Amino acid sequence: MARMNKICFGAVRRAGVAALVWMLAACAPLRPDATRAEVRALTPVADTASANYILDESSAHPGLSGFRLLTRSDNALMSRIALVDHAKHSIDLQYYIFNNDPTGRLLAQRLLAAADRGVRVRILLDDINSGDAYSMLNALDMHPNIHVRLFNPFRTRHPSLLSRAAQYLLEARRLNRRMHNKSFVVDGWVAIVGGRNIGDEYFDASNAVSFRDMDLIAIGPVVQAAAESFDRYWNCDAAFTLASLRERSPDRGQLERERVRLSRDARAFAQSDYASAVLDHLPRGATADREGDWYWGRAEFVADEPEKVEVKVDDPSLRIGPRIAELLAAARSEVLLVSPYFVPGKKGTAFLTGLAQRGVATKVLTNSLASTDEPAAHAGYSHYRPELLRGGVQLFELLPVRGTPQPVTDEGRSSGSTLHAKAAVIDRHWVFLGSMNMDPRSKLLNTEMGVIVDCPALARAVARFFQEATGPDAAFSVELAKGSDQAGSAIRWIANVDGKIDVFQSEPYATPQRRLEVSLISLLPVEQLL
Repeated sequence: MARMNKICFGAVRRAGVAALVWMLAACAPLRPDATRAEVRALTPVADTASANYILDESSAHPGLSGFRLLTRSDNALMSRIALVDHAKHSIDLQYYIFNNDPTGRLLAQRLLAAADRGVRVRILLDDINSGDAYSMLNALDMHPNIHVRLFNPFRTRHPSLLSRAAQYLLEARRLNRRMHNKSFVVDGWVAIVGGRNIGDEYFDASNAVSFRDMDLIAIGPVVQAAAESFDRYWNCDAAFTLASLRERSPDRGQLERERVRLSRDARAFAQSDYASAVLDHLPRGATADREGDWYWGRAEFVADEPEKVEVKVDDPSLRIGPRIAELLAAARSEVLLVSPYFVPGKKGTAFLTGLAQRGVATKVLTNSLASTDEPAAHAGYSHYRPELLRGGVQLFELLPVRGTPQPVTDEGRSSGSTLHAKAAVIDRHWVFLGSMNMDPRSKLLNTEMGVIVDCPALARAVARFFQEATGPDAAFSVELAKGSDQAGSAIRWIANVDGKIDVFQSEPYATPQRRLEVSLISLLPVEQLL
């Protein structure tokens, strides 16, 4: 027994020493990526029908950028596919999430086909959600024309839950800062920017959850700015090549095996009910692949600098928040805000109520507790809800009903159950649309991007999205309960449910478990992480 205890003690001691060595190694900074070479966007060449079409359109609007608003999920997916299929020189993708699911694999298969015909493909992804897609990404990276980099990576490629938690614990400051940007630039002539990641839930192809979102297809000078922003991230110290992160020698047969699987999955997707519905909705092709009107206006592409994730003290010059605040502060009559994760904090609450009190109609659309996929964010928001209402801010929370018509500005409708779009409309004249939520995480921790457009026609289109999304059959109108005094905080929710107006005195449709979860989170000092 004594010998057994000695053996057990020795094993525990060795495991403890190994864990300590691993923990100390984890505390050390990541080694510089010696395999990374600085690479820039290719100079646009006008040698395709699409490029000449864009040049013709732009020549009639000198100095302006053109936009089409993607509110319908199937259109958002097929526009990306159409752009990839027509690419001749380059495709640059920057995303927070690229899922290894049917829509993600469909896009991957089209990217591989583009690379086969000589298109240079660069894929820059945040590493926080890359685990499930890593094998697919690793295979694609074997192609001589496809290059994958991961932003702010974990130290291991397939960390267990325990390893992941340990790395977070030891490197919380670094790993809690993520790249939330979303852009898609093709041949230097056209881009898609907005709120959508790549995955089934972002294109209404998931049976579990569907995100209500918005993107912009862009042409004109703003595309060059998007390409330059991509280059800054692609070449920054936080972006690592897959070659530098691989834990074993590459398997050269992996690409061909993945090619076969992607082709099989693409055929299966093409035969699905979803694909049939897409064809029914888009008889003339995707938005990117058919004639139509553009919204033209002066546009400013804004993006946090990648160094934002490295600084220990907030540096406002590295982030876009001050520019957005400046835009909102200049409002004279109306501000419409769409933010799925809305945690305004004390300063944001004072800012918004200040707008309302000087006569600016200030309206916010966010998720209800029942519709949100992030209860922690709702916990942060609910704390400020009474003060916002007392200060004159109008609040709307999305109804959590799958199949609710998605607001539309061009053609058709879709469905959704969780808000994911991020936008602002100022005086029906200016629009901001991008990846940034109004919360501390977007402000201080994640990197964000978007476009600011001076275009009343586009502003009216996004305002229509807002108006339909906040209608009584699509969202709860949140109000202070009648009889509440100036300091009162009793709230009620009003909506049109099954054809009649219902009034709720507590968070509608939320389960007791979710309410308890939010109550417990509200007690924790975690607001700056939300």
